[in-house]
Amino acid sequence: MRLIDISRPLYVGMPVWPGDTEYRFQLAWTKEESGSVNVGQILLSTHTGTHIDAPYHFDENGKKVHELDLSLYVGTVRVVHLPRRESIGASDFQGIDLEGVKRLLIRTDSWTDPARFPQSVTFLREDLAPFLGEKGVKLLGLDVPSVDRLDSKELPVHHALHKEGIHILEGACLSDVEEGDYELIALPLKLEGADGSPVRAVLRQW
Repeated sequence: MRLIDISRPLYVGMPVWPGDTEYRFQLAWTKEESGSVNVGQILLSTHTGTHIDAPYHFDENGKKVHELDLSLYVGTVRVVHLPRRESIGASDFQGIDLEGVKRLLIRTDSWTDPARFPQSVTFLREDLAPFLGEKGVKLLGLDVPSVDRLDSKELPVHHALHKEGIHILEGACLSDVEEGDYELIALPLKLEGADGSPVRAVLRQW
């Protein structure tokens, strides 16, 4: 068995969505101060690093993190490599077998410098949502910060995927992951009322 970590590291100074909460870690208590232990404190956005979007993120009536079905985030996943594209839609999957695929990860290779928040990345087109919905996909993950254009305010792809019952995983590290089938484990924290959650995402390969 081999575990492949597809999570972005969390560190002070890491790139975050412009204007969002910057990641912070510090020791609230040191061993010297407490007499026994170091205790850390973190400050971060619910969309820091590799994370899932709960529907509540973009839909006031959508489910929140603690209401999500955990089985979405554990199980067989197919990784598809679609590099060097401005956008990805249904036509890009011509000839790609998605029979029986419930979880799908798309490797775009378009976030080229992980130390900087990108100016632009491969985005999805709205027609991909009904295509994947018809195939039975329930979780879609990408190696970029958003399924939509980075400057989008309407988030049409978020809404189109939601309409098809497809949940979203963003910001995965897939640069060293080959196409094929794996087992995905990417569980969100049980955050009451939250709109998203960082995840420690791994692929298991037997």
